[in-house]
Amino acid sequence: MEQSKRRGERVTINKEFESFDAFIHEYVTNISRTGVFIRSKDPLSVGTKVNLRFTVIMDDIETIEGQGKVVRVEEDPPGMGVVFTQLSSYSAQLIQKLLTQDKGAADDDEE
Repeated sequence: MEQSKRRGERVTINKEFESFDAFIHEYVTNISRTGVFIRSKDPLSVGTKVNLRFTVIMDDIETIEGQGKVVRVEEDPPGMGVVFTQLSSYSAQLIQKLLTQDKGAADDDEE
């Protein structure tokens, strides 16, 4: 009974991006190995447990999946900070690749 009650409290956040560039533009500036800031007009309450699923088109369609918990809510821009509580090793590798690729793009801009 307790387990099903906890499962019912988890909210799913599922976001699809039409391209890798769209994902970088909208999210990578707000993602780290430990969490992500998700823009939302109606952010969830601090403490809410969430299932995360981001689908990104890179060379192939890639999916970052995991679980997290809302740790802060912001008004400007509106949204919520979510700390990852569980990520598959594959999803963690994808995030690292995204962060590395974005850093490379930022380095190119400086030249």
